[in-house]
Amino acid sequence: MSKLADIGLIGLAVMGENLVLNMESKGYTVALFNRTVERVDAFVEGRGKGKNFIPTHSLEELVSSLSKPRKVMMLVKAGKPVDDFIENLIPLLDDGDIIIDGGNSHFPDTIRRTKYVESKGLLYVGTGVSGGEEGALLGPSMMPGGSKEAWPVVKDIFQSISAKVEGNVPCCDWVGEDGAGHFVKMVHNGIEYGDMQLINEAYHLMKDLLGMDAFEQHEVFKKWNTEELDSYLIEITADILAYKDEDGSPIVEKILDTAGQKGTGKWTAITALDLGIPLTLIGESVFSRCLSAQKDLRVKASKALSGTKPDFKGDKQAFIDDLKQALFASKIISYAQGYDLMMEAAKEYSWNLNYGGIALMWRGGCIIRSAFLKDIKEAFDVNPNLENLLLAPFFKEKVEAAQESWRRVCATALQNGVPIPALTAALCYFDGFRSERLPANLLQAQRDYFGAHMYERVDKPRGEFFHTNWTGRGGDTASTTYEV
Repeated sequence: MSKLADIGLIGLAVMGENLVLNMESKGYTVALFNRTVERVDAFVEGRGKGKNFIPTHSLEELVSSLSKPRKVMMLVKAGKPVDDFIENLIPLLDDGDIIIDGGNSHFPDTIRRTKYVESKGLLYVGTGVSGGEEGALLGPSMMPGGSKEAWPVVKDIFQSISAKVEGNVPCCDWVGEDGAGHFVKMVHNGIEYGDMQLINEAYHLMKDLLGMDAFEQHEVFKKWNTEELDSYLIEITADILAYKDEDGSPIVEKILDTAGQKGTGKWTAITALDLGIPLTLIGESVFSRCLSAQKDLRVKASKALSGTKPDFKGDKQAFIDDLKQALFASKIISYAQGYDLMMEAAKEYSWNLNYGGIALMWRGGCIIRSAFLKDIKEAFDVNPNLENLLLAPFFKEKVEAAQESWRRVCATALQNGVPIPALTAALCYFDGFRSERLPANLLQAQRDYFGAHMYERVDKPRGEFFHTNWTGRGGDTASTTYEV
């Protein structure tokens, strides 16, 4: 009898192809299936030729080619295709077999699917996989959650194919129950939106305010990548800015300025609203993509509306130095907000998240990998009950040291009419977070005035609510309160 496969994979698109090549290179035999079965044959005769793959042309054949307990991983489009494959797989599998979703599924779907699959006697894993095409091939960051009993069975495969950091530590560990893995991946992608928007605003300022061309900017980003901003996104930005079109001009300037999105950033922002977490920077990053998509309307508006034009008269190098500090401080805010959201979700969904471990999982392989993730891990190692990253000594010191540069950048951009929604949202969050008193007292008075929503008093215990008959025409009946 021919050897059975260690794991089966459904979906041979970009991520699937590269992930199975990664698995095979680590000594695993992988059974392959794709809805369009011709793709299976093309792969095993192409990139997979001569390697330990078992091509299959039906789900029945895929399942029969697997060693027990069977492990079937799906890398298919999120939504209905995942549910369809689950329904088709369940009758073919035995108790204790494992279905794995490695796509970008929304975490509530993974919560639902885990419960459903477990009710059928099977185990379920929803794992975030980050790193794109190159990460999938050479070592991604993996964030698995779901049925805890499945982790010992899939652990060796997952950790062997994942990226490694200092000491050969894998960028993969168990995140938590049901949808925890996909939740953490969603937050990762939200932070990715924020990082990318911040970098784009720095590019915009250098281009439109300082008049720098792409090749000059390449040198700045290349230098930044050797300093505290060392990260994958800074690295690829430097590469992009240096890339020439056939005529020798920077190709980046020939790309249409309309950004796409697949929804994970939007999910992150919506979840923050649901949980009452001020995820302002990531929210602005999502809306910035939406605004970019209104290209035709913006072209009309550019001809109809007048405003301040960039006219920089200061020290160019000093501004670039300030910009580096503003970008670094804002990046810290993005992670602080993302961690705030994870902490609140852990309470809401009864997850036991390892926050330092999550930073370690993001150290390598993933899109947001950066040098200062080790500082996040160390912050939670020192204080596992840390309430906000900005309260950790390292990040407190860095943000406070950067704030004067940060303010100069934001003020200069606003005075010159260059939009920087993420940089300013980050600074406003910092100022709001460090404010002992905000103007929400007036807001509560307004709500009580028109809707009898009541308010608390500074001279009374928390949890005791009051209503004022502001006009003399109202009664004593108060409305209910809404707490997020």
